[in-house]
Amino acid sequence: MKYQKKVISDLNLCYSLAELTYKGQHCFLVAAEKHDPCYLFDEAGTKIAEPWAGPGGVMTMQQVPEHDGQFLATHEFYSPNDSKNARIIICTPDEEGKWDVRTLVDAPFVHRFGILKRNGIHYLIICCLKSGHEYKDDWRFPGGVYAAVLPENLDDFDENNQLKLVKLKDGMLKNHGYCATTIDGVECALVTCDEGVFLFTPPESPVEQWEIKQLLDVPASDAVICDFDSDGKLELGIIEKFHGDVLSIYRINDQGKYEKCWEYPEKLEMLHAIWAGTLCGKKRFVVGNRRGNRKTIAVSWEAGEYQTEIIEENTGAANILHFMNKEGKDIIVAANREINEVAMFIFEK
Repeated sequence: MKYQKKVISDLNLCYSLAELTYKGQHCFLVAAEKHDPCYLFDEAGTKIAEPWAGPGGVMTMQQVPEHDGQFLATHEFYSPNDSKNARIIICTPDEEGKWDVRTLVDAPFVHRFGILKRNGIHYLIICCLKSGHEYKDDWRFPGGVYAAVLPENLDDFDENNQLKLVKLKDGMLKNHGYCATTIDGVECALVTCDEGVFLFTPPESPVEQWEIKQLLDVPASDAVICDFDSDGKLELGIIEKFHGDVLSIYRINDQGKYEKCWEYPEKLEMLHAIWAGTLCGKKRFVVGNRRGNRKTIAVSWEAGEYQTEIIEENTGAANILHFMNKEGKDIIVAANREINEVAMFIFEK
């Protein structure tokens, strides 16, 4: 792959990334893990706004569907040991370019969340890393997954009138990973924890139950699902164990079970950034690790086997975002947390 790297900003401990339509234009957000700002960039990587200066603690952001410029974000998740005050906020711009931030729901230890749509109804699904702690690195209290129907209008919600959540599943130790996907035309989500990889599918109507299916019982920090080898079956790309160092791919065997078919030959300390999809015309699995060699790597199926290409080293991406720009070029934005760098990669067609 050929590409040009462009550093578009410095941002202390940059972490969370999300696309956003703002004033009718395709843009993207970058927010910090600690007590630092959130920035809005246009598609070309020019900073155009600062939705907030703090408090930070932003693990996830996502646009509110059909609302220009409005998005949800986690606030005050600073680390697994400092996140009991975490919540999801609503951020809304006005016509003068000012941004209003209000609480949607308090959600202690919320790490990831997403918005899924089925039969015209939007559902908020949130994943909490744990449910409590009494001291540093206390993992005695497993996390869980919660959900709610997301109303079309969020104007009435604030700290004193919060969205009501329903518990979908508990007992999920180190509930870290979330990946939205579409399977057989239905939006759903992979959620990962020490108990394995689970697929959450919203109901056909709000009065019915969510479907929860366990795909794999291997402890996982994050996962993606994609037909990497074009055999018509979906493979799982996995970061094994919480903030682990093993990168692997699992495929479905003849018994319908996922089994490991590939593993990266080196240990990659604290794997974290993860994405899968079409990049430069091929299905690729892109990952980054935050310690040691701090690589960003692309994995693809070539000539009957998985091959890898190093995009960069010594940067430490916490998260990555992919989109196609208006010129039809692949763009990857990397939140290179370990060097406080926001970078864009513009790939040649």
